[in-house]
Amino acid sequence: MGFEGAFTALVTPFRDKQLDLKGLEANVRRQVAGGISGVVVLGTTGEAPTMSDEEKELAIKTVVDSAAGEVTVIVGTGSYSTKKTVEDSLRAQKLGANALLVVTPYYNKPSQEGIFEHFSLLAESVKIPIIVYNHPGRCGQNIETATLHKIASLPYVSGVKDASGDINQVEDVLGLVKLDHPNFSVLSGDDGMTLPLMALGGQGVVSVASNLFPSAIVELVSAMHKGNWLSARNMHEQLLPFLRACALETNPVPIKEAMNLCNLPAGEVRLPLRRMSQKNLQKLVDILAESPFVKLASEQNRGRRVAVDKEVDLLLR
Repeated sequence: MGFEGAFTALVTPFRDKQLDLKGLEANVRRQVAGGISGVVVLGTTGEAPTMSDEEKELAIKTVVDSAAGEVTVIVGTGSYSTKKTVEDSLRAQKLGANALLVVTPYYNKPSQEGIFEHFSLLAESVKIPIIVYNHPGRCGQNIETATLHKIASLPYVSGVKDASGDINQVEDVLGLVKLDHPNFSVLSGDDGMTLPLMALGGQGVVSVASNLFPSAIVELVSAMHKGNWLSARNMHEQLLPFLRACALETNPVPIKEAMNLCNLPAGEVRLPLRRMSQKNLQKLVDILAESPFVKLASEQNRGRRVAVDKEVDLLLR
């Protein structure tokens, strides 16, 4: 199974320190309406490490039910324990996940052979597609292209979400891995890299920004697939200030603040993450106020609440 298009790395809404299931359901339905190809639940953006097993199960069930088969549901199941990764992956499969997103084991920094064996055991255990998630900045270890090439030969391994930040490595992956595995999907794990990655032959993005602007990210990815380079570049440039705002502090702090400002379900982040600093929050508000996809509810509300202009958001006029 190949993966192509725009996939949203969902935030997990919390309210009064509890899981906001109604908010999560509303967010999924908004993503479906925005034309997104699929959603990722329990990823980094979803603050999965802070959630209990019970909360994770509830979140998976809610997303699967809310998606109602209209979009692909991908569940993040990776951890630094191979045993736990397999257990969580089997649970996600049982609960109706269409695919798994599995990050490089973090903190313990395994060797390249250890990384391969981690994915090898997982591939022997499940029966749904696996997307490898390479994020050396968070995990402390890069999946080298030669290692990914071996992993791509395993059953059920269908693609990679690349957040290496190294365009040369992406080009190597597209050249080497896809040469031998044409159906292997290469997705950007960084919104800002979507344009160059797809220009080199990638298939799409797992996006944070699409939590707020699903239709805009869909439009960008669609334009790239159709070869409408100028349209794609214009969309990228319009999105760029917000994409940079999403990097002002650790993900998902900025995207949750942005969604709260737009009166969309997000709520607080969980410790050890904290609310955005007032200085950066003001920067975020100013950027949203200038975005072609958002308008301020009123000048009186400046700095407190921004309202999504649904017509602009959905139609991208």
